[in-house]
Amino acid sequence: MSNYVLECYNLNLLFKNHHAVKDFNLQVEKGKTYGLIGPNGAGKTTVLNLLTRVYKQNLGDIFINGKNTRKWDSTQINRHGIARTFQNIRLFKEMTVLENTMVGFHNNQKYSLFDSIFRTPKYFSEEKKIKNKSLELLSIFGMENKADCLSKNLSYGAQRMVEILRALATDPSILLLDEPAAGMNSSETMNLFEVINKIKNKFEISFIIIEHNMNFIMKICDYIYVLNRGETIAKGKPEEIQKNKEVETAYLGGQYAENK
Repeated sequence: MSNYVLECYNLNLLFKNHHAVKDFNLQVEKGKTYGLIGPNGAGKTTVLNLLTRVYKQNLGDIFINGKNTRKWDSTQINRHGIARTFQNIRLFKEMTVLENTMVGFHNNQKYSLFDSIFRTPKYFSEEKKIKNKSLELLSIFGMENKADCLSKNLSYGAQRMVEILRALATDPSILLLDEPAAGMNSSETMNLFEVINKIKNKFEISFIIIEHNMNFIMKICDYIYVLNRGETIAKGKPEEIQKNKEVETAYLGGQYAENK
């Protein structure tokens, strides 16, 4: 059995003979947070799409808890422990916060299509359990008072939080967050920082985070990978990445230098 919850070896993805991802390697430990940084078009979101089977690699292998995922589809990937959020929030805007959270728990529902159509006692029993689990999850993160609010009426930061909790409801071992702090003000970003750490500590979940907010990524991550044109040009602990002159000049540049 592998010591890693996720492993990638020599991942390659070609689009019309162009390497979108080239020889990418990654090993994720339980309860650790990893960052993917780099300029736009560096291949960061493409890596997440490979991990979740939106794309299928041309070469290389991905393992979840020691199991090769090559023959799995996106649904199987999720059921084996990988959940994600996207750059653009993908909530059901006309559903409440509670209903959106319940959608995540339905990933592991215990009733059949027959039970759902004919509203059997098993259906109502399982739905009650899912509702209670959802309310408990919202309570842990201080959002129980928003349970009946329509998602479309929430602030941007609150919508992002619901999306993360919905992903958490699928019972993942790894959460992939694609630019979670984008569009957030400083207060919302601090709250996001606290939520990620709370999830990591309470549920021992690993994170892979794409983010352009360098202060955020340097504070939240245990280890960082820097991509450019599909290739890893640097990797290491945050303090090592900060000292890497090539990375600082090309990708952190003035933005990080001004804020650190």
